[in-house]
Amino acid sequence: MTTRRLTVAQALVEFLTQQYTERDGRRQRLIAACWGIFGHGNVAGVGQALLETGDALPFLQGRNEQAMVHAAVGYARHRDRLSAHAVTTSIGPGATNLVTGAALATINRIPVLLLPGDVFATRPADPVLQQLEHPGAGDVSVNDCLRPVSRSFDRVTRPEALIPAALAAMRVLADPVETGAVTLALPQDVQAEAYDWPEEFFAERTWHVRRPAPDPAELDAAVRAVRAARRPLIVAGGGVHHSGAEDALRALADATGIPVASTQSGKGSLRYDHPADVGGIGHTGTATANALARAADLVLGAGTRWTDFTTASATLFTAPGVRFVNLNLAGHDAHKLAGLPLVADARTGLEALAAGLAGHRVDEEYVRAYTAGKAEWETLVDRAFAPSDGRGDGARPTQAQVLGALDAVVGDDDVVINAAGSLPGDLHKLWRARSRRQYHVEYGYSCMGYEIPAALGVQLAAPDDPVWALVGDGTYLMMPTELVTAVQEGLAVKVVLVQNHGYASIGGLSEAVGAERFGTAYRFRAPDGTYTGDPLPVDLAANAASLGMTVLRARTAKELHAALAEARASDRPTCVYVETETADTVSGAPPAQAWWDVPVAETATRPAAVTARAGYERDAAERRRHLRP
Repeated sequence: MTTRRLTVAQALVEFLTQQYTERDGRRQRLIAACWGIFGHGNVAGVGQALLETGDALPFLQGRNEQAMVHAAVGYARHRDRLSAHAVTTSIGPGATNLVTGAALATINRIPVLLLPGDVFATRPADPVLQQLEHPGAGDVSVNDCLRPVSRSFDRVTRPEALIPAALAAMRVLADPVETGAVTLALPQDVQAEAYDWPEEFFAERTWHVRRPAPDPAELDAAVRAVRAARRPLIVAGGGVHHSGAEDALRALADATGIPVASTQSGKGSLRYDHPADVGGIGHTGTATANALARAADLVLGAGTRWTDFTTASATLFTAPGVRFVNLNLAGHDAHKLAGLPLVADARTGLEALAAGLAGHRVDEEYVRAYTAGKAEWETLVDRAFAPSDGRGDGARPTQAQVLGALDAVVGDDDVVINAAGSLPGDLHKLWRARSRRQYHVEYGYSCMGYEIPAALGVQLAAPDDPVWALVGDGTYLMMPTELVTAVQEGLAVKVVLVQNHGYASIGGLSEAVGAERFGTAYRFRAPDGTYTGDPLPVDLAANAASLGMTVLRARTAKELHAALAEARASDRPTCVYVETETADTVSGAPPAQAWWDVPVAETATRPAAVTARAGYERDAAERRRHLRP
């Protein structure tokens, strides 16, 4: 047997360069690049191996470990989970900084390979620098924090253990059901240890990404249920995008007339102007979609895992006898809400449903009703986007008007990225998605700080497309570090920085639940000790400029439109800074169309909380468990 003598790190990096995925005849690298920040836990191992490998596995220098994972997630999501990035860190704080990013990747089911350094396997000295010394468990390190947020975790304590560990890692990364964060913890001494590796370990491997077809009995039951329904509704989730099922969904909607609502991950499954697209669903959804949900007697979930926002915390689907059909690759999700399971790839399943429903179409009165509702909602969007609302040309724009200005500038190929704060709700209600990849909102974890690094990942995946990161001041202050990376790598991302002096989303929620916006504004303390004084004199635009960005300041809606157009045409990283109404005013978007369950204090002395509790009890009484098979 032919062997090659390499260190463990060198062998791992060489192995990664030979891994591919294939779906529908298209083959591409599984691990396309490696992000890294080096320290004593990986500099002499993975760092030296990447140096030797050179362009065979491109290296990307990050500034924050969590941000590197976010960038990797942005890349993999935009590549339909068929290509991913690795992330390497030192031991200690570098490794634990991965935890939030790993949780985000696993919750959203996006592949990323994590390669944190670990303490010595041979234990020549304890404790080494940054080692967690656990008196009752000598085999525990801080990397064990990554176990619950990883789909697969292994610690490679012997060179020969890398072979099964690496193969298992690739299997999970390429599996559309199992995928998420995969962690290979690498003790720093083992990384540098040499071993005679069988040459077969470095052979090219292609991991086929399957498209399982539905079981005939499940398909028959689903078809019969849809045919029997008078008011069916399709809810498109992220699985439609991951499987490239948009054309199949459109064909089904065209043939049957069934309206299509979308989750945050599924938005853009149909273009906003398709006759059957009724917009977002749930707490952040449109009035049209939520009215259809309340009346639906059958709901077909395509690639959705039914989060509480999507279901409006189990109060949205209220029609007597409503049934669910759940088309999903994951059996766990296919059985939710007591639904009829249709375990299959989204594209394959939708095509099979279309064939089974040949000749079937909903009543035209139903189509006319939701078409009218769709038109009414578009009128509300036009009104929210309108740059003039009677406050004068010099007034600050509302947040909805910021989105309206961006809507007027972008083209079909632009990508708009967001994750947290009040923007996801406004985007889900108002944004007019023009293509399958344009709407990129991370709402599985809704992680503040995701947007800027994710924009880098998307820009690497689509170098010719304009990529926009929409961030509020709260999110910006969490993680602006990768702006430096954008400048260094020449990635022409566009950052829209919305300054509203606080946590606007949580401020609104706080008011709704009787907490009176406590601790949500970015202001000086008032004489009574509360944060209700003047806004803080921070200049985030100057901060972005100090990190190397070109910064355009916009004070009015007219200036904003011009700045966005200039940013879109720029070939370097550019930030558009706009100050909107403060955090204690509304965003300009229509209010929520469905309820979200956030428990309110059962006993309180302040009137706001007492009033909010009464409303909570009234709304919570409408919750139901869907148990009908």
